[in-house]
Amino acid sequence: MKFDRLDTLRRFLQTLAFCLVIAAIQVAFQPNIRYEGPLVYSLCIGVFSWGLIDLGRHAFTSSRDSGWPQGASGVLLPIVGVLGGYFLGTLSADTWFGRSSWTGRGQSDVLGSVLVTALAGTVITYYFFSKGKRAELEKLTADAKAHAAESKLKLLETQIEPHMLFNTLANLRALIKTDPTAAVTMLDRLNDYLRATLAASRATAHPLQTEFDRLRDYLELMAVRMGSRLQFTLDLPGELAHLKVPTLLLQPVVENSIKHGLEPHIAGGSILVQARLQGSGQSARLVLEVIDTGVGLSAKAARPGQQVSTNFGLTQIRERLATAYGTSASLTLAANLPQGTRATLILPPNP
Repeated sequence: MKFDRLDTLRRFLQTLAFCLVIAAIQVAFQPNIRYEGPLVYSLCIGVFSWGLIDLGRHAFTSSRDSGWPQGASGVLLPIVGVLGGYFLGTLSADTWFGRSSWTGRGQSDVLGSVLVTALAGTVITYYFFSKGKRAELEKLTADAKAHAAESKLKLLETQIEPHMLFNTLANLRALIKTDPTAAVTMLDRLNDYLRATLAASRATAHPLQTEFDRLRDYLELMAVRMGSRLQFTLDLPGELAHLKVPTLLLQPVVENSIKHGLEPHIAGGSILVQARLQGSGQSARLVLEVIDTGVGLSAKAARPGQQVSTNFGLTQIRERLATAYGTSASLTLAANLPQGTRATLILPPNP
């Protein structure tokens, strides 16, 4: 087991605190004696017991969940540590006061001292044992939650990727019949996009610059199919390029703008994707906007069967934001004047 100096010092100081309490209890039950005697004996016995047990456990193979030796060594160590601490501590305190605790005392007094030491040592040892086990269990629980959140993000990504892919393949099939040249160009763009997507699939987050690069691949893919009916602009300030965002965050939002905003519009339109930082310090928020000049929210809502607020891609984005940031992130849709829709994502800036 790895030796942690800070944690060892913390346990040492806690042991000293226990020793002070034990000495105070002894004086409370025997008010006719001075505090100095019980204090010195308690500290000497406690320090030696702590050293034999806490430092001695590093000589054995320890359990991961409690940091305590396994098997018989885990039982014998506190027994040997408490008894050894009692005799060594008593000897040290006797040397300090210039007397002997082994002479002039009855057998019952010596046995009583040993029992008090054994009881105190058992209580203190169990306290540190249970505290170490609880800390490790809390760490394992936190790791499990983190892995669960990461798995959920991966699952949501796999739900989004096929959704975009199926739409693209359907369009590609139509182009093969009507415009083979455009179909080949579209296939090349799809290949570039999938290669970039696959390269980033092992991470749950990447720099905003990478997100914009992947978004450019996707928009160029869509531009092959829509021709002059689609114009797009990507606006990413250089100082924000390094900020981390969940992978494949903006593409479903852009896909929603194209499918439900620009495609139904006869003349097509434009899409602006921009990033900016709002506020400063701990209150700062990263604002990502996808603005289109399509048919707008009212026209979308009027289309039979359309549910803008529960659109597949946007629903998944909201779930991903909730998983990654809790209530600190949001996705909202609003009308873009004079025409179109504005999708706004607000999330904490992760360096």
